[in-house]
Amino acid sequence: MINLFGILLGRIGPYYVNTHFVYGNENDANELLKFIDSMLDKKVELPKAVFEKVINQYNNNRIYNDIINETIDFIKSNIDVTEIDYIAGGERRDWLFSFIVAYILKKPHLTLFKDLSAVSSNFDFSETKVANNLGGKKILHIADLMNFGTSYIRSWIPAIQDLSGELVWSLVLVDRMQGGKKRLEDLGIKSFAIANIDTSLFELALNKGIINESQFKMIEKYIEDSDGTMKDFLLSHPNFLQDALNSDEKTAKRAKLLIDGNLYGLN
Repeated sequence: MINLFGILLGRIGPYYVNTHFVYGNENDANELLKFIDSMLDKKVELPKAVFEKVINQYNNNRIYNDIINETIDFIKSNIDVTEIDYIAGGERRDWLFSFIVAYILKKPHLTLFKDLSAVSSNFDFSETKVANNLGGKKILHIADLMNFGTSYIRSWIPAIQDLSGELVWSLVLVDRMQGGKKRLEDLGIKSFAIANIDTSLFELALNKGIINESQFKMIEKYIEDSDGTMKDFLLSHPNFLQDALNSDEKTAKRAKLLIDGNLYGLN
């Protein structure tokens, strides 16, 4: 699901993507994320508990089942599965997809946390333990969304390197095509996406009346020059950041990142 306007990693954009909604629906996705949050202080127990949730959803929700089956088909068509030693997923939306993919492909799983710690599990999550030296094992990381590749650079790649593993492949459900793929490929990581967000997607949304002409033109400019387009927007909407600072805690925190980092050279 795509919604208009959001603040991401301190930058703003004319749309954001709720990939976790393909878990079946918004309510189910949010309930699972709340459950994950309640388990974050129990890292070794978390993978099995979350896996039990996602396998039940896979068996009972047609939308999620179809998405996962398509993901499995994509992997088999683009990667030699026999070369994959581990499936990995990072805290926390990645886990909606990486756990079930590991199970179906019968590959052990690495549950990666933002603090660079990791837990390893066998494919059916019946055994979990703090991860130790991987001895060069090859890893496919499954993620929900690719933006700038920041989570990979900041967290997932260092976590895997600390374990002496090799991140060989990345697969995301959606690539916003904002440079993340190139950053990974520059590091020698093969980067794949089930779907790419480009102008054609928004042309379809325009034709269906989901967005209007003004919104489409802004998105079109944003795809061509994201920073320049958003700088122009902020200059022409001086109250936008103040409204964001006065909004919910999460939005205010992201707005503060933008202001403190002076990401658009407004100061």
